[in-house]
Amino acid sequence: MITRPYRILRLASVFTLAAACAFSSGAALAQEHQEHHADASHSWTYSGEHGPSHWADLSPEFTACGMGKNQTPIDIVNPKIANLPAIQFSYQPSPLKVINNGHSIQVNYAPGSSITVAGKRYELVQFHFHHPSEEAIKGRRDSMDVHLVHKSNDGKLAVVAVQIKEGAANSAITAIWSNLPHEKGKEVAVENVKVNASDLIPANRRYTTFMGSLTTPPCSEGVAWYVLNTPVSFSRTQIEKFAAIYPDNARPVQPLNGRLLQQSK
Repeated sequence: MITRPYRILRLASVFTLAAACAFSSGAALAQEHQEHHADASHSWTYSGEHGPSHWADLSPEFTACGMGKNQTPIDIVNPKIANLPAIQFSYQPSPLKVINNGHSIQVNYAPGSSITVAGKRYELVQFHFHHPSEEAIKGRRDSMDVHLVHKSNDGKLAVVAVQIKEGAANSAITAIWSNLPHEKGKEVAVENVKVNASDLIPANRRYTTFMGSLTTPPCSEGVAWYVLNTPVSFSRTQIEKFAAIYPDNARPVQPLNGRLLQQSK
């Protein structure tokens, strides 16, 4: 026979476990929601003792950074040409909300913008920048890149990466660059100024795709990557303005480990 005190204790344990699971799931979901996540309790950087080669040692949550087999970024070499569906972009202007998250300059995007690939819709959550570019193409990295991070209703992530080369000034980032928060953790919101992510997408939208990961801790895998083959340009002044805040916020390229690289026709 189960005594009443034992029954109460067992029920309390069940509720405690359920609450812990719910909290863990919610925390994981929040972390997956954006590619960059500043976590003060597991401080990570792009150099030194907390740099990329040590990420996996900073927290059990970061194990994939060292043990994962489908990590990003990669060096794109000899992708297989394939009949792939076009990426359907449906981006709307969004009120400017830019944050220095401690690892990059990130623009948080209002709901209602998305991409659709092979019938699956992904909502644009945010975009952010790296200097130099994280993805390499035949061993070469461009001056910068922008990662547009999307999430589907079932929690899957898709990242559209656009290479940025030095060239003509890009008016698409004027409002963002005019409101860059230099202090880590600072957010600037300008409701009467809008940005449109479509201005960062080149006219030629052919792409290379592969399965990869977040490029920052926790380096979670299962992320669909779409690297556009055509870059956009920023002026040297625009590039230097970002580099003054983040001179090097790019993870080293990771082993391909036999992954399939496909390029659209």
